[in-house]
Amino acid sequence: MVDRVSRRGFAKMAGAAALGSSSAAIVGGEEAPRRAGSGSYAFPEGFRWGCATAAYQVEGAAKEDGRGPSIWDTFSHTPGKVNNDDTGDVADDHYHRYKEDVGLLKALGVGVYRFSIAWPRVYPQGTGTPNPKGLDFYDRLVDELLAKGIEPFCTLYHWDLPQALQDRGGWESRETSKAFADYAGYVAGRLSDRITRFFTINEFDVFVELGYGVGIHAPGLKLPPGRLHQVRHNAVLGHGLAVQAIRAKGKPGTRVGLAENMQPCVPVIETPEHVAAAVRATREQNAAYMTVIQEGRYTDAYLAAAGADAPKFAPEELKIIGGQLDFTGINVYTPTYVRADDGPAGYAIVTPPASYPHMAAWWLNVGPEALYWAPKHLAGIWNVKEIYITENGAPSADVLTPAGQVYDTDRVMYLRNYLANLHRAVSEGVPVKGYFLWSLIDNFEWADGYSTRFGIHYVDFKTQKRTPKLSASFYREVIARNAVV
Repeated sequence: MVDRVSRRGFAKMAGAAALGSSSAAIVGGEEAPRRAGSGSYAFPEGFRWGCATAAYQVEGAAKEDGRGPSIWDTFSHTPGKVNNDDTGDVADDHYHRYKEDVGLLKALGVGVYRFSIAWPRVYPQGTGTPNPKGLDFYDRLVDELLAKGIEPFCTLYHWDLPQALQDRGGWESRETSKAFADYAGYVAGRLSDRITRFFTINEFDVFVELGYGVGIHAPGLKLPPGRLHQVRHNAVLGHGLAVQAIRAKGKPGTRVGLAENMQPCVPVIETPEHVAAAVRATREQNAAYMTVIQEGRYTDAYLAAAGADAPKFAPEELKIIGGQLDFTGINVYTPTYVRADDGPAGYAIVTPPASYPHMAAWWLNVGPEALYWAPKHLAGIWNVKEIYITENGAPSADVLTPAGQVYDTDRVMYLRNYLANLHRAVSEGVPVKGYFLWSLIDNFEWADGYSTRFGIHYVDFKTQKRTPKLSASFYREVIARNAVV
């Protein structure tokens, strides 16, 4: 929908990029170190720094070891759906080069890594008998990470729905919600001896809206409102059922959350009336996903706006959807700017002007304060006690110099300012425990194919050579100092 635009293709409603600051530096009731080194913002001891990737974007090996086709295999092989007709058949060949990529993580000094499991590797037909060779790869990856002192954080669904399930209705069917729970429980049972944190689903807001509403992502559908509302509901129901399955099948100490691309509503000016409007807007703009998951109910305004098209559900389904999480992950890129308004909603979204600055993707407007307000709202509205920034990063027009360097100063600028705003949140006591930079390496960027580069390591997709960019040096220094530099 137009007012729920997403980072994978539709720019969020965003405004000016003023960098916030805080006069208080309090963490857990104690004064936190405000600066460390030369002009840098220090994070609390124990803050977790990491990187993130996703299976279809990096793994390749699309037909190896019994992997079945996903909706993204089908979509990317349909002419005209992806830029340059690129596919994820090879991607970064991470399936064969995972040790090299874990070496890149080790060289950065990260302590955590978020990766996703390809559902069609584990269940080629979505259900039935699991494929042992499919999960063997993740056994190897997890063991390699642990051997290098890096804790694995596992995402169970990053958009690669088995095509066989889509053929039976995809997320329009509650059977997919149940199948996802079965898959999630099986994986947790197998890997929770070494993985303690599982994310159920990555970015409802993107895979539903762009895949089933606008049609520019897999499976490429443009459903009418009633069917689209039902897809939204079935997706969050799948999340809730998966939470139950992970807790039932996981080893003691297994913890579960999600990674959502919530709209971070930012006040146009930090005055009481605009701040209050931003709080109201955050709850309503995220009604279909984050709000119902955190509260176990749809807002009255959401159901009223949907009218006869509202999703059909039983009351017990809301209890499943609203089951308490151990932590919440949020992917943060661009802000949605709002102002106070006298209308019934109490807020209005401010459309960014044509001159608004953006990175090397027209939808990624630069708004560093989003990384302050997103976790602040999460903690303030829903009392979330453990928050992770599960994605944040930016594309750049990366060019290799004759000497083989990439001086992505714009990405460094982006990261420095966003992380300074994250520091502001942490210094005010917002319980952000870790940050995962998107992404470790350039990869298959969905409908953009390989034309958009998010990695802090440059990848020559013909040779698969990885080259650290200036941003990798910057991030390595941030991690070493535990501070923005």
